[in-house]
Amino acid sequence: MISQNDVLLRGTMPKSNLDSTDKKILRILQADCRTPVSKIAERVNLSTSTCWRRINSLEASGIIDSFSIRLDPKALGLAFQAIVHVQLTHHERTKIDAFFEAIRSKPEVRECYAVTGQSDCHLIVSCPDISSYNRFLDDFLFQNPVVSSAQTNMVLKTIKRQDISV
Repeated sequence: MISQNDVLLRGTMPKSNLDSTDKKILRILQADCRTPVSKIAERVNLSTSTCWRRINSLEASGIIDSFSIRLDPKALGLAFQAIVHVQLTHHERTKIDAFFEAIRSKPEVRECYAVTGQSDCHLIVSCPDISSYNRFLDDFLFQNPVVSSAQTNMVLKTIKRQDISV
């Protein structure tokens, strides 16, 4: 069994060893990642320095991937949202890598997942309007030589959007 001292000395924490205090810290940070460490420490009954070390251990272990804020695409003028199911013509590693690199460069693509099933990947795309989306399809997606086809599902409304909870 790994002790908390071992964790603090090594700077890593096995994912299976989250205790209730770690889970409380994670829930507080998920609710508001700007919460000062002193406030988190107070809420979980730790000293500020011990709480800071726990947060650093959670980061070093990869449990905390990043600290960020969530933006509302519609409030930013990106009213058109779609889930795009893309089928590829080639499955050669170099061609797929080039396609994924091109996807990473497109601001319209918020998320991209390689998946199993009929499609090879699913894109989450946000654009100001359907005309912008059509330009994305015509000028980018359908111009890529490995793209065989794409099926678009327009997002009508968001029912649930949630981070992983602990």
